[in-house]
Amino acid sequence: MQPPVGRNGLLWSDWMKGSWNEKNGSMQAENTNPGKNLLSAGGIVQYYGPVLQQAKASAYFQALLHGIAWKNDEAVIFGKHYITKRKAAWYGNEGYAYSYSNTTKQALAWTPELVELKKLVEERSGASYNACLLNLYHNGGEGMAWHSDDEKSLVPGAPIASLSLGAERRFSLRHRQTGETLSVMLEHGSLLVMKGDTQTNWLHSLPKALKVKDPRINLTFRTMKE
Repeated sequence: MQPPVGRNGLLWSDWMKGSWNEKNGSMQAENTNPGKNLLSAGGIVQYYGPVLQQAKASAYFQALLHGIAWKNDEAVIFGKHYITKRKAAWYGNEGYAYSYSNTTKQALAWTPELVELKKLVEERSGASYNACLLNLYHNGGEGMAWHSDDEKSLVPGAPIASLSLGAERRFSLRHRQTGETLSVMLEHGSLLVMKGDTQTNWLHSLPKALKVKDPRINLTFRTMKE
């Protein structure tokens, strides 16, 4: 049986191996040059692929799933209070206050597992971080709408390192002016880094994927203003 065909006639089996540029119809080869900038202009996004062995990534997934102080995320939009199915947690070097979607979180102290993962991400990305926002998606029915991580409490242009554990999900980017879009399949134990002017010029999202039944944990290591 032939695998299903995705948009632009590209086989999903091939599309899932790399990043698909929906504007010019090109596909990023499968991790042949880890760390290469995936964006055409206006920022830097680097996908390193898996940076953890599968067994180690799975062990961290279980440790975080059961050891993190998860809470349903909240948002206030046009004065209405929403509570999401997706859960979130906020950790850092200090009790940083992080505000987004008109709500504020106070950072908790690092867990031993987060300290280890922070060190790994810093070594691979060549940058340092002082806080981490974690999101728990129970299945593909939970996602994240288009947004940018440009809150005033973050150091402008500083790298944001995204570590993925669990179910493989599609991560999409869209240029604010041109509408150019780019998608990358984030593998279990993989690392993606956004930096430079990315948050100024690009939006990103995690589209829903109803066929995905397994959970995913995403850790985004950030740099808060001191």
